[in-house]
Amino acid sequence: MGNWGVIVQYNYDTYRTEFIRRGLETKEQALEELRAAVHTYVPSKHVVEQWRQVYRFADQESYLVVIKGRISKWECALRVAELVSDSNDPAVAERAQVEGGSADDGEAEPTGGPRDRIPPGY
Repeated sequence: MGNWGVIVQYNYDTYRTEFIRRGLETKEQALEELRAAVHTYVPSKHVVEQWRQVYRFADQESYLVVIKGRISKWECALRVAELVSDSNDPAVAERAQVEGGSADDGEAEPTGGPRDRIPPGY
């Protein structure tokens, strides 16, 4: 069963990624949440919205949202994302598992695709 989420990415002093919603069961649920969020997402930086423009990327699974505030303009990308270790695609999920690995073990990323690093006992 998939573990889908909707994320927002933006640059405000540093590049940031935040979850708008996580733990969704299907990609379709995540896309539905994404389409709602492009009209309702409000940045945590207290932008008083005057207008909003929404641009859809060609993959139709991500959007660029431009929000004009009183003083500044806010730009962010909203996307759907799937936790690869919990993918509906068994081949992706299998390649994503690293038993007993940790972020500090120095192991390079495998050529088979992205992997989670789950410490023992976690």
